[in-house]
Amino acid sequence: MTFTRTKIPDVVIIDPQVHGDERGYFVETFRQDKLETFLGFKVNFCQDNESKSSRGVLRGLHYQLAPAAQTKLVRVIQGSVLDVAVDIREGSPTFGQHVAVKLTAENKRQLFVPHGFAHGFVVLEDDTVFAYKVDNYYSPENDRGMSFNDPDLEINWILDESELKLSKKDTMQPSFKEAAHFDYSEHPFA
Repeated sequence: MTFTRTKIPDVVIIDPQVHGDERGYFVETFRQDKLETFLGFKVNFCQDNESKSSRGVLRGLHYQLAPAAQTKLVRVIQGSVLDVAVDIREGSPTFGQHVAVKLTAENKRQLFVPHGFAHGFVVLEDDTVFAYKVDNYYSPENDRGMSFNDPDLEINWILDESELKLSKKDTMQPSFKEAAHFDYSEHPFA
């Protein structure tokens, strides 16, 4: 398992080692001890989630405010997505910047997204199965989001906007500037 810090050092790409032969493959998808050693702090995931989506579905950009803020470890089981994390910690040197990583069933790549980030993904293949761990339970009263296509964020979602399928909720999210943010002093990591 290798860990790589992205251009936003708090967001980490995890590439698990795949052991394969003519029978198939085996992969260790999560090791808490190795992740915590690399990060330098504890992570306590409490819930696993899974979604199945068709090509063009865009879910995000979502996050939860404290005290229900969530850290996520995301991966694709089948298909592929472009996964995006946006730094929404005011005072952070990377405030308003994002990381976009292609996660596929083939590359087995994962993305660690700490709290203080908005998260979303666009599905690139039909029948894509997306799975993720979170370290806090879903809290409707703390659930927030921001517009996926805010020009201030300059996110290239790869697909043409006419191909995208969004929930009603995601079409009505506030802009990055209008959305609630975190305080970097309360959410520094790397």
